[in-house]
Amino acid sequence: MSRNIVVSQIEEPPISRTPTEMVERKGIGHPDSVADGIAEAVSRELSKYYLDEYGTIFHHNTDQVEIVGGQSKPEFGGGSVLEPVYILLSGRATTMVDGKRVPYRTIALRAAKEQISQNFLNIDLDEDVTFDCRIGQGSVDLRGVYDTKKFLANDTSFGVGYAPLSDVERLVLETERYINGKLRFDMPGLGEDVKVMGARIEEKIIITIAIAMVGKHLSSPEAYMELKEKLYERVKAHGEELLGRDFELYINTADIPENNVYYLTVTGLSMENGDDGSVGRGNRVNGLITPYRPMSMEAASGKNPVTHVGKLYNLLSTKIAEDIIKETAGDVEEARVRILAQIGHPIDHPLLASTNLIMADGVPLSKVKGEVEGIVDNWLANIDRITQLLVEGKLNTY
Repeated sequence: MSRNIVVSQIEEPPISRTPTEMVERKGIGHPDSVADGIAEAVSRELSKYYLDEYGTIFHHNTDQVEIVGGQSKPEFGGGSVLEPVYILLSGRATTMVDGKRVPYRTIALRAAKEQISQNFLNIDLDEDVTFDCRIGQGSVDLRGVYDTKKFLANDTSFGVGYAPLSDVERLVLETERYINGKLRFDMPGLGEDVKVMGARIEEKIIITIAIAMVGKHLSSPEAYMELKEKLYERVKAHGEELLGRDFELYINTADIPENNVYYLTVTGLSMENGDDGSVGRGNRVNGLITPYRPMSMEAASGKNPVTHVGKLYNLLSTKIAEDIIKETAGDVEEARVRILAQIGHPIDHPLLASTNLIMADGVPLSKVKGEVEGIVDNWLANIDRITQLLVEGKLNTY
């Protein structure tokens, strides 16, 4: 059965040649990203358990994670958490198989705790966080669709992806990864709650970073300002190497040293002092928030990786768009992919797989149309690759 694949050309400049652009990334320590990370970790560990014990991934959606901020008293040279962060795990899972109860809450709590301990250096799981698991059995109708084992879409939903990333998008994404990768180990005073906002006005790129600093590693306001200057120098050099050109950089612009106002924390996470978080309120599956680009509002993290098209199609669309740019070798300047499913229909035969292409000057659509159709068709035929990559932890959802 042929798939409903439509390849078309759009007559407009790629994002890089438009007058302005805005891009945001909420780093791994932002409360919304913490919620996303926990939700996806729980889904991944449940999937592994189901596979190990029963050879298949049973129905679950663990995408309802809420972060309720605590209270803290940060100080230079120390500080303390006064009230712990409350983390609520909810959603649905298969709780019984062949009359045997699945230890789903134990799995979920362990996954959540490991996600926190492995990613954040300055938080005490015993003192600073309270976990509560209220995951329950899924609805009868959705389990019925899922349990047919015919890989039927469990929702009427769509996914969106595009490629390539613009300079601003790459800079925003890689700046946060750089800070929460190498730099936080080189500079212990840096926290993981990082937000990077990028703007482009014609050729000028402006990056604004908000980053929580860790009080116990900073003895004084002077030490804070010194670290901030070192961070500026490292991020600026890294970004200029990435871009091959200059850009403007601002860090913690709300600081008011003369009033003793600094972005200081105990744990390096703003959720310690009132900031809340929820799954799906932050980055899309490509790690960015991009108001100038086509986007889906789907909360992908924690959705089941087998039939939940809202999750699968966003990741799949992005992979397809990336492959189109790679395989057409300069003939396509920008690819936008949208895939729509109908509930109860096979996920590899969507209602519509639409690909919009911005062609390079002088290149007709006819040159690449067949190749692009083949890329889309091949990915749909092998959509289980997305499931495999998710279970292996090789695909990010936020």
